[in-house]
Amino acid sequence: MTRHGLHRITRFRSAPRRKAIAIGVVGGSVVAGVVATMMPLLASDDLSIRAVADTTATAVSQDGDNATKTTLATCATRCDGNPRGGREAVIEFAVTTVPAAAVNVRATLRMHAWQQFPATVTAHASPLSARESRPPLATAGAVLDSVSGVAKGFNEWDISKLVTGNGTWTVALAQTGLESRVYWASVENRNPDLRPSLVISYDIGTRPSSVTTTRPAPPPSAAPSAAPTTGAPKPSATIAPSRTATPSPSGTLPDGRCGSVSDKLVPSCGAWWGMYSPAGASGGWDHGKAVTDVEAQVGRKFDIVHRYHDFSNAGSNGAFPDAYETQQMREGRLMFFAWESRDFSAGTTMKWSEIYSGRQDATIDAVAGRIRAAGVPVFMGFDHEPEDEPNKGGDADFVRAWRYVHERFAKAGATNAVWVWTMMGWSGHYSRYAGLYPGDRYVDWVAYDPYNFHVCNGSTVWKSPSTTVGGFYDWLDANGIGAGKPRMLAEFGTNFNSADLGAKQRWFQDFPAALKAHPKIKAAIYFNSPGMTSRTATCDMTMNHDAAAVAGFAKAGQDPYLRQPTGGSR
Repeated sequence: MTRHGLHRITRFRSAPRRKAIAIGVVGGSVVAGVVATMMPLLASDDLSIRAVADTTATAVSQDGDNATKTTLATCATRCDGNPRGGREAVIEFAVTTVPAAAVNVRATLRMHAWQQFPATVTAHASPLSARESRPPLATAGAVLDSVSGVAKGFNEWDISKLVTGNGTWTVALAQTGLESRVYWASVENRNPDLRPSLVISYDIGTRPSSVTTTRPAPPPSAAPSAAPTTGAPKPSATIAPSRTATPSPSGTLPDGRCGSVSDKLVPSCGAWWGMYSPAGASGGWDHGKAVTDVEAQVGRKFDIVHRYHDFSNAGSNGAFPDAYETQQMREGRLMFFAWESRDFSAGTTMKWSEIYSGRQDATIDAVAGRIRAAGVPVFMGFDHEPEDEPNKGGDADFVRAWRYVHERFAKAGATNAVWVWTMMGWSGHYSRYAGLYPGDRYVDWVAYDPYNFHVCNGSTVWKSPSTTVGGFYDWLDANGIGAGKPRMLAEFGTNFNSADLGAKQRWFQDFPAALKAHPKIKAAIYFNSPGMTSRTATCDMTMNHDAAAVAGFAKAGQDPYLRQPTGGSR
């Protein structure tokens, strides 16, 4: 839910809000303290991987910098009357999401052409660099597959002989039979749907054995301080809530299928259950108790704790992880740090140009150092819902700032940061999301913030959980942004219905079924705050505004789909 500063400013939208996420990813290795092996999310899911670089190889110097063009070209050795005018399209892919247990890996290269041509185009392994502006033609590598006759639209080559699993793979397309150029969409093409992609499918062989260790259990959601602190907060003494459910032994895998977690924190089945629960002055700004009080109400520990932080690099607002979060990680929760380019206490907002110009390097490096020192994987976000931040700059500025922060974290060795790109997911911004996406290299999870506001934003429509989460989910599927990435509901919530006081309880009880119907969602975090709304006789977005709502939410949290057998929630 969009917030400025302290999450207490009320803002309204005349247009309905819809939110977003992206598709499932799989990983093979597990990091410090995480269960050592993982199963794919769905063995039958295809991984659609975008190219990381491409160029056109040629001896024609007039072509200029082919690595930055929106098209690639292929042509026979004699091309357009030039006896040395041959061109090959060179494409590089970085494959990182094939699980270790994958067998029968099948890889299909997909390239888009705008016209039909009577040409034969052959895919072969290439020793060339796809990152050079105009590499010279070289001896072709092993032949992989050929297309006889270029079709208008997507053309496909089976390159499974080359792509056998994870790694960096470079393929080139060579043309014969037509002495005129054929143009293909490149990585830089304005339409992301047309860019080169690699579709990978696989089977799972012998199931990997599970190794049980003490993994950092997923964390609950928390919020940025509304008032700055001058020192590190003192952790709450009462952290572990009482539970109504009997926990299973750590590491027990139900039916031998679940319980492993990838290095990018993707559970092998089901989804994480998280909470954002803001601290306040009445509770002494105790961010630990703000979470454990809710855990006690619903009878379980949350997997993910969500907190919002600023660029002040001071107190609980900016010097994170703070003592509360350190304690929460120690107790097995996963942390999700939403880092906002503003100063909560001062009420000031930064422009993204201030980030990528280097003016905030000291703060970025300090936070990166603390994240690295945490020693466990953590979810990390930068400026959630940037489409609603016109004062910070344009979409390209956001992308540049995101990449800049990501690269400084990498340089600092904070490789335990798992990067979550969070959008509103509202249909009114669909045309902007391709331009706001930093690129697969810079994003680990795709997230969005869906809400059933009902009358809170002037609507009379009561949306079911499935309708609430489904709009942007389906749009992502159709448009391919973040393809191959796991999806997260970084925030979600619902109002109550004053005409049907049992509706909110039923909404919560139906929520696990909605997640099961949208299996690429691997984490869901409730935003337990009025946020941009105001509490009225017909509007209250908090989870625990009455006993019936609490009972419904508690019921949802007991669903096996949301009870990962890897730590705290079990």
